[in-house]
Amino acid sequence: MQNKKLKTGAAYYGNRMLSHAIADMQDMAKADMDIVVHMLTHNDIERSLPVMKDIFKASEAEGLEVWVDNWGIGGAPGDKCHFLAYHPEAHTYYGDGNMHPYQICLNAPSYRQFVKDWVDKVAELGGKTVFWDEPNIPHIKIPGTDDYYSACTCPTCQKLFESRFGKKMPIVMDKDVSKFRNDVIVEFHEFISKYSASLGITNVICFMPYQLAGMTDQTEKEKLLNFDLDSICAMPNIDNIGTDPYWYGHDTNGGKDIINPYEYNYNTTKLCLERAEKYGKDHNIWIQGYNAPRGREEEIIEATEGAYDAGARTILSWSYNGAESHSYRSANPIRSWNATLEAFRRIKSMERDRILAENRKKYMK
Repeated sequence: MQNKKLKTGAAYYGNRMLSHAIADMQDMAKADMDIVVHMLTHNDIERSLPVMKDIFKASEAEGLEVWVDNWGIGGAPGDKCHFLAYHPEAHTYYGDGNMHPYQICLNAPSYRQFVKDWVDKVAELGGKTVFWDEPNIPHIKIPGTDDYYSACTCPTCQKLFESRFGKKMPIVMDKDVSKFRNDVIVEFHEFISKYSASLGITNVICFMPYQLAGMTDQTEKEKLLNFDLDSICAMPNIDNIGTDPYWYGHDTNGGKDIINPYEYNYNTTKLCLERAEKYGKDHNIWIQGYNAPRGREEEIIEATEGAYDAGARTILSWSYNGAESHSYRSANPIRSWNATLEAFRRIKSMERDRILAENRKKYMK
């Protein structure tokens, strides 16, 4: 890991005016950043394709590597997608018969075609790397119990489940439904990563920390929600594995105990790097730059150094300018972004000092 070049970067969204985007890419370049993660939403496809192509080009002109995020094209995380307005049959359903309002079913044939078309658009715009953001299948508890409703229970999933397990899908999630959910998420990423790789596109993926950790203190019912991430990490077309140990807004004991950002990011980064090294993959670690409470912006520096000290060498911020354009923006976006810039400057300086120290040790005898 020590031989990997340190790269920093940030997610960028909320602006489609080219002149402003160019200025922002120049701002990132001046901060010695290496990567920008652009969103390509359903709305972008409908309204902003020529602009997005120009924004990608402007990013590369400033020396930034462009990653393209599947932001909301199938539901959370991200913006809401128009896809389900055209294909209502592709909604996720729960065991109680209720429909998820904005989450697609990964088995829906219409969605699989849509996501292939989305990858085609990435390639047409000149994108070389796709960022598969926090893969998940939604779940809800049955009120008054520790059980979970089965999901997804749409007609397509029920048919597939019955053919695999020889029984109807139960209303309440059991081990067979858990295995079925795991198979769905693995098969989907195998399908789409193989397709994007066929177009010469690099596949980067980011798991949520609780998915990566496996949560040893889970109940038997909670364990049914877990996914076999090793199967995804082992895929030949998944090139880079990451996680996002965000801490703001996740304080414990009713908000009284503040998570130590250095410790949390250090430990979670270690888990991610162990998984990445096991499968010979690159890595990406995300630092929370949004939703920072006023007066706690310095924690961004602590978290960044925790990730760096754990061995991370691709460290990115979610997101540019303290998520100023979003409802979850930091209380003071400028201070949040300044802390991010300072954090990245510090680790770049530490990395240069480390390399210089190695050279001096080798040559100044």
